Amino acid sequence: QVHLVESGGGLVQPGGSLRLSCAASGSIFGLYGMAWYRQAPGKQRELVARITSGGSTIYVASVKGRFTISRDNAKNTAYLQMNSLKPEDTAVYYCNTVIYGANYWGQGTQVTVSS
Repeated sequence: QVHLVESGGGLVQPGGSLRLSCAASGSIFGLYGMAWYRQAPGKQRELVARITSGGSTIYVASVKGRFTISRDNAKNTAYLQMNSLKPEDTAVYYCNTVIYGANYWGQGTQVTVSS
């Protein structure tokens, strides 16, 4: 069983920054990719960024150049650095990993971008 716990969300003004963290249980963290998804009210959950076990990354077009996904395998933690935040980034952000075909999700952390 894998447990994921997100933290770091909050209220920020447009143009501001936040760093989300995803702490994972278990000793196999470094073997698997990690991803951040988000879900805005009335919208489907969407992939924001993904990082492989080797450190390769992909981003959804709307966050490229503003968000950075990273991981610290020694701390069993993944991060999402979010800069130049926009109101349309407002959503609940979820951490995700897939292990042996099973999806694991955190409880989510709210990010609100508003003046």
